[in-house]
Amino acid sequence: MPDLLDIIAITWFVSLWIGYTWFAKRRAKVQSCLSYELRRKRTDWMRKMLSRENNMPDVGLISTLERNVAFFASSCLLIMAGLLTAMSSADQVSAMLTKLVPWSTATGSGVQLKILFITFIYVFAFFQFTWSLRQYGFSGVLVGAAPDGRAMTDEEKQLYANRTAKVLDQAGHSFNYGLRAIYFSLAALSWFIHPLLLIIASVIVVAVLKQREFHSAVLKALRLC
Repeated sequence: MPDLLDIIAITWFVSLWIGYTWFAKRRAKVQSCLSYELRRKRTDWMRKMLSRENNMPDVGLISTLERNVAFFASSCLLIMAGLLTAMSSADQVSAMLTKLVPWSTATGSGVQLKILFITFIYVFAFFQFTWSLRQYGFSGVLVGAAPDGRAMTDEEKQLYANRTAKVLDQAGHSFNYGLRAIYFSLAALSWFIHPLLLIIASVIVVAVLKQREFHSAVLKALRLC
């Protein structure tokens, strides 16, 4: 059974994950970030798509995005299979950790619990990636069913572009949630060594995510485009 320090560490880990997700969602409404800039670009993309006679390049781009998401979804399945297989060797993993890291607090049952926890993280990521995949499919349908922009008013074009971009945006959010889960799963690996390392690693992951989403060089480039 996990001791008090384990409970504190995992509570801290989950709180940071949920807290950062809430913070990023709220902050994006008042500060420029990757989500905001990408939503603006998606709207421009859909508006320009309506003015083109041939939408195949747009369908091709969405298909490329789908393949990227499908890669992560299939990777999650492989990782989950590996984690569940590792549960049968928990005692060997515990012995290995004790030899490599003398201060490790890992036990056979503790290793199994930690593997199961990380498995749940990848289950969550898999659901997010597959939902993102479906939403990109919906976006492809909307692009394929787009009316002739030459027969539409500017207001109708803007309305259709906004609605299609919204679906694309939701697909991007789901993909981002899945990637965020993978980031936090890497922090959870430190739990095998010591709960205090999990606390530290969780803070590092949040700092990396915040820097990339709100202060990265690619964000500055997107603002200028």
